[in-house]
Amino acid sequence: MSAETEPQPLAAEFLGTLVLVFFAVGSAVLAGEYIGTLGIALAFGLTLVALVWALGPVSGAHVNPAVTLGVLLSGRMGLRTAGLYWAAQFLGAVVGAALLFLVAHQVPGLETSEAFGTNGYGDRSAVGLSTGGAFVAEAMLAFLLVFVWLSVSRGLLLERLDGLPVGLALGVVHLVGIPLTGASLNPARSLGPALFAGGDALVQLWLFILAPLVGAALGVIAHRVVHPQEDEWLTERKAGRRGRGPGGEASGEADR
Repeated sequence: MSAETEPQPLAAEFLGTLVLVFFAVGSAVLAGEYIGTLGIALAFGLTLVALVWALGPVSGAHVNPAVTLGVLLSGRMGLRTAGLYWAAQFLGAVVGAALLFLVAHQVPGLETSEAFGTNGYGDRSAVGLSTGGAFVAEAMLAFLLVFVWLSVSRGLLLERLDGLPVGLALGVVHLVGIPLTGASLNPARSLGPALFAGGDALVQLWLFILAPLVGAALGVIAHRVVHPQEDEWLTERKAGRRGRGPGGEASGEADR
């Protein structure tokens, strides 16, 4: 059975993105004033470490359309499977944001309009970062995450111990990115909360979808420059050179 017809990897991406939004974004929405930037960064990083341990062998624990784009461009998965991953991730982010919204509205005095853990630039940035600066920052944040993800993995999936470097990378980029833009580097993570925040959060959403995808493409290029490759770029590798796919088959067979 191919990865495209198996429910487990898509369910894993849905659940993983839901959990990332509810707990990691929730740390900013519900506890930001108590734990600060360091605490929020740790929440994102540690949540991803836990997700890789739980879901990495099932779907790769991408939980981020930018990571999935990087895996697609590196030739480790097919376009159809990537599209299904994206659908599961965006749906998971919306459901996770909806659950978080329900909880937030049980907290007296908590304001969610145009806030709610969303990302922003200009007057919605803690340091007043310009549109151009925000685009470059978001692209570089996603660049590092995707570069590390591709460097520690060999195929579509992650081993459990891979969660440590990937989680550390996510934590580090949040330490840098939270004061700048709120640190998106994940189009699904940005879309879910923005739908419930409304206002300028939706107006500025385009940047937090586009910039991470640009950063992912740059991460793929850097990975191919730094790490020796045995295949041509944008062509799928032979099954024997790949990791195992979501269904246990060689991942080169996953999209056939």
